[in-house]
Amino acid sequence: MALLDLVGITKRFGSLLANDKISLSLEEGEVLALLGENGAGKTTLMNILFGHYVADEGEILVRGAPLKPGTPEAAIEAGIGMVHQHFTLADNLTVLENVILGRESLRSLRQDKARGRARIAELAADFGIAVDPDARVGSLSVGERQRVEILKALYGDAQVLILDEPTAVLTPQETDALFDSLRRMVAQGRSAVIISHKLHEILRVSDRVAVLRRGAIVGTVKTADANRDSLAEMMVGRSVVRPKAEPLEAGGDLLTLDKVSLQDGKGGVLLDDVSLALRSREILGIAGVAGNGQGALADVVSGQARPGCGQVALFGRTVDRELTPRGMVAAGVGRIPEDRHAKGVVGAMTLWENLASESLREAPISRWGFLLDKGAARRRAAELIADYDVRCKGPDAETHLLSGGNMQKLILARALSRDPKIILANQPVRGLDEGAIAYVHEQLLAARRRGAGILLITEDLDELLALADRVAVIYRGRLSPTYAVKEVTVPALGLMMAGQEAAEAQSHAV
Repeated sequence: MALLDLVGITKRFGSLLANDKISLSLEEGEVLALLGENGAGKTTLMNILFGHYVADEGEILVRGAPLKPGTPEAAIEAGIGMVHQHFTLADNLTVLENVILGRESLRSLRQDKARGRARIAELAADFGIAVDPDARVGSLSVGERQRVEILKALYGDAQVLILDEPTAVLTPQETDALFDSLRRMVAQGRSAVIISHKLHEILRVSDRVAVLRRGAIVGTVKTADANRDSLAEMMVGRSVVRPKAEPLEAGGDLLTLDKVSLQDGKGGVLLDDVSLALRSREILGIAGVAGNGQGALADVVSGQARPGCGQVALFGRTVDRELTPRGMVAAGVGRIPEDRHAKGVVGAMTLWENLASESLREAPISRWGFLLDKGAARRRAAELIADYDVRCKGPDAETHLLSGGNMQKLILARALSRDPKIILANQPVRGLDEGAIAYVHEQLLAARRRGAGILLITEDLDELLALADRVAVIYRGRLSPTYAVKEVTVPALGLMMAGQEAAEAQSHAV
C-alpha cells in the first residue's frame, strides 16, 4: 500500500482547467519530484494536497484512508507538512516559539518550552538540522529560516514533506545541507515531494519524477532512467537547450558606480562603498543570497534610489538629475525587475498599456510628445507580442491573466525593443521553466551581441556561469572584487555568498 495516493484530482478556476484527472502515488522512503512549465498546475495540486484548495473531482488517500478535503489541519493530522517557497515565520519570535506555536492545546495556561526544546534538539540531531532554538527568526539567514520551517513540519510528526522550490535562495553549501537532511528523513521512512525548476538538483535528490503539462500528467519516470535533456523535453514537449555565451571582446565602460553607499530610512546600511564598471558587449554577474543588497543595487541602477554618497556615471558622464526611473529609461537603461508582479507590470492594465508605459512620449505611439495614439500603441503591442511569443488573447487582455513565463516575455519585449545600451536583469528567470529560461537567456545574449552591457543579478549559479563574462559577489551590502568567470568555481562562489573573504573562499574550494 502506498503512503499517499492522489486519485483523479481535477481543479478548475472558472474556464481554466488547472488540474486534469491527475493520479499520483508516493511510497514510503521516496522522494518524488514534480516538474512542469509555469502554469502547469504543480502548486495547485500541492495546495489541494495540503488543504488550501478543494478539488472539484477526485480524492486523496493517506495509507488507504480518505483525507478530509480543504483543511490544512486534517492534512497535518494525517502527517503531511508543507514548506512554502515564501516562508511563514514570525520574525519577532524565537525559533522555539515559531516551532511550537499552534502545537499545544488552547486550554494550556503556558507553553511547555522545556518539552519543545528537548524535541527540537532530538529532531536536529536525527536530521542534521542545526539551529539555535533561542535565536530570533528575524536575525537568521535564509538557509537557517528554511531549517526552521522544516523543523516546524517535523515537530508535527510529518511523514510526507512538501517542498516548494526549496533551493531557490540557498547557497550551494546550504543546498548540500538540505539534501543531507532529506536523505536522513528518507532513511527513516519519511517521504518528500519536491517542486523545483533546477533539473540538476532534481536528478541528484529524487527517486522518481512526475511531469505535468497543461494540468495533466504526461509522464512519470525513475530518476535513474532520466537526464536533464529528457526531462526538459517532457516538460515543454520539445527539445530544449540552454544557450551559452560565446566569447566577445568587451568595449568601453557604459555604467560605473564609484564608492556608492546607501542607507535605509532607519540608518541601516544597504550598500557599503560599492564600485563596479559595466562594459559594452559583456554580462557582469552579481551573485548573492537574497537580502544582501541586490535590491538596493538594482534600485540605484534603475533610478529608484539616490545613493547617500558616491557617484553613478553613464557613458562616462556623472548622472545627477537623470537619476530617476524616467531619466534612466530615457538615457538608455532597460530594466527587468526582480518582482514581475509588484514592479514589472500593472496587472489590472492591458498588455498594450503595459508595453506602452515606458514610451508614452515617443513615436509612433505618441503624437507631438504628449498625445497618445491608442491605435498605434495596440498595433505596436501586437507586433511585440508576436516577436516575443507572448501567449495571450491579444493586446487588450489584462496582464494579470498571463502565466509567469509569458509575463516575463512581456517585460522583455518592453525593455529590449527599445534597444537599450544598458540592461538591468534582476533575477530574470526566477520561477521560470526550462523553455522560458532558454528563451530569456537567448534574448539577453542577443542584446549582448548588439553591443549592450548587462548587469545580471541572480542567485542561480548555473545561470551566472553560463552567461556572465565577469562575476562578483555581494554580501551585506559590500561587493567583492570582480573575477573573470573562468577564474571562479561554484564552491568558491557559495562560500563567498555565505560571507567568507574571496581569497579564503577560493582556497577552501580547491
